[in-house]
Amino acid sequence: MSDSFIIAIDGPAAAGKGTLSRGIAEQYGFHHLDTGLTYRAAAKALIDAGLPLDDETIAEKMAREVELTGLDRDILSRHEIGEAASKIAVMPAVRRALVEAQRRFSERPPGTVLDGRDIGTVVCPAAPVKLYVTASPEVRAKRRYDEIIGKGGSADFDAIFEDVKRRDDRDMNRADSPMKPANDAHLLDTSEMSIEAAFQAARSIIDAALSRNA
Repeated sequence: MSDSFIIAIDGPAAAGKGTLSRGIAEQYGFHHLDTGLTYRAAAKALIDAGLPLDDETIAEKMAREVELTGLDRDILSRHEIGEAASKIAVMPAVRRALVEAQRRFSERPPGTVLDGRDIGTVVCPAAPVKLYVTASPEVRAKRRYDEIIGKGGSADFDAIFEDVKRRDDRDMNRADSPMKPANDAHLLDTSEMSIEAAFQAARSIIDAALSRNA
């Protein structure tokens, strides 16, 4: 029996789950893990070592060596690392290795917040709080576009919109651990909701669960 209170947060890219997860972890003094970064870290390790991205045995070995603390979001967010991560993330052996590591992380007291695509359904199905954070593809593409422009980059909204839809299709229809809300997840649609409103809605759900767990 773990002494950790686990909050599982799932949903598609750019729905706001990362910002929400970090805010919740800070609010409650819990450990936070963006599980998507674990796949990116394994991919970066392969790239840095000059190893192939299509060898499942090698990829699994690298995945088992990933250190889950201190993942650098800025470095791991680079486009080429994301592309590489998408190639190894479909490998069952890599997913098994990283899911095991994510489960170990989730047991850290006093509590953990894990965000990703399959936390409530696969990684931590017994989590007392499960949130599924989503927004329309158009809204998520606009957020990503605004983020890139805000950082001084250049972006094509139509290309980003197509990429969002392509990622959704890949995540929802993959054979292993497809992205979907857990049956007992609370749905937070942030299409027309501020991050502050989403945070307050999440806090109400979490506080109620904590009081039941006390």
